[in-house]
Amino acid sequence: MRLAVCPGSFDPITKGHIDIIKRASKLFDKVIVAVSVNANKVSSFSVEERVEMIKLCTVDIENVEVDFVTELLATYVKHVNACAIVKGLRALSDFEYEFQMALANKKLNPEAETLFLTTTAENMYLSSSIVKQIAGFGGDISDFVLPQINEIVLKRFQKADNIGGNK
Repeated sequence: MRLAVCPGSFDPITKGHIDIIKRASKLFDKVIVAVSVNANKVSSFSVEERVEMIKLCTVDIENVEVDFVTELLATYVKHVNACAIVKGLRALSDFEYEFQMALANKKLNPEAETLFLTTTAENMYLSSSIVKQIAGFGGDISDFVLPQINEIVLKRFQKADNIGGNK
């Protein structure tokens, strides 16, 4: 069985993430969407909340499983016997960082390959940070996240008072 791991912080999961996950699910027998714990990032949602949101958004993709990673990705990939790591790329700036990570992961786990999937044109600009910023001002995020989590994300970022005291 060809198993791939699709890692990320998914804070929150966006339509861009879902696109990469769906495409990966067509290439592999099974895909584990692995929520990473990144000590360098302050997350807006707990690991458990992110896992639950991903499950809500991937319920219709039969060969997708959701898990979380508390160890090195290369070690996790080895533990689950995956043959590949799937990463989405939006722009050249993503590639530079992801290429470095792919080389490090290859050194740590020579058995695993890293596969880069480029985003679709409509998702090139989309990131979890943009979703959080728009939601923080009460903006419409329905073009960026699936309906299953739209309200969850909006509620997390609702502010009692917007900047400048405007309601």
